[in-house]
Amino acid sequence: MAEAAAAASTRKLYGYELSSNSVRIAALLNEKGLDYELVDVDDTKAPEFLAINPLGQVPAFQDGDDILFESRAISRYIAAKYRSSGTDLLPAAPSAKLEVWLEVESHHFYPAVADLVYELRVRPRLPGGAAPDPAVVDALARKVADVLDVYDAHLAAGNRYLAGDAFTLADVNHMAQLFVMSRTPRAAELVAARPNVQAWWDEISARPAWKKTVAALPLPPA
Repeated sequence: MAEAAAAASTRKLYGYELSSNSVRIAALLNEKGLDYELVDVDDTKAPEFLAINPLGQVPAFQDGDDILFESRAISRYIAAKYRSSGTDLLPAAPSAKLEVWLEVESHHFYPAVADLVYELRVRPRLPGGAAPDPAVVDALARKVADVLDVYDAHLAAGNRYLAGDAFTLADVNHMAQLFVMSRTPRAAELVAARPNVQAWWDEISARPAWKKTVAALPLPPA
């Protein structure tokens, strides 16, 4: 017990609960069954935080003497270092599908979804924010739809998960943004219109570790 508590005290996730990239790491830590401390970051430009992440962005992660930033680097580190804890999220042999879909998430899925969600949910809530521009929303939705069409075809081609038959880091890395989409009606419609994507999201979002992650979020109204 003392050793577990000591280990947990050395794992610190710097971020805030409604940052999707912070949620990405929280979900992974829960999937691995690892305890950690969430250190709420109010000011990413404060000197004490810049000493942890000189780029001034969340999340950052401290694991003993190791300090990491950039959420995808953090997730890969945790999945590899704690491979034997919880769910093994890395295939035993090199996996082309895993590597491809990790990159697709980073370069295609995340940017398209983030832009749409920003226009629909974030910009209107900013001081002086205006209602979403329908033309802008339509253009951004088309970009997300094009990306999701690729996912739907891939999942329809005998892939239960992104890297094949096993739930992996590629799936985990999508979950926070898929959750935000599920709470944004226009974005949720894009998922629902693609049955294979919807079925995939239904399955991975039913995992106990993800339910634990969501239960800890101070969620605003959908």
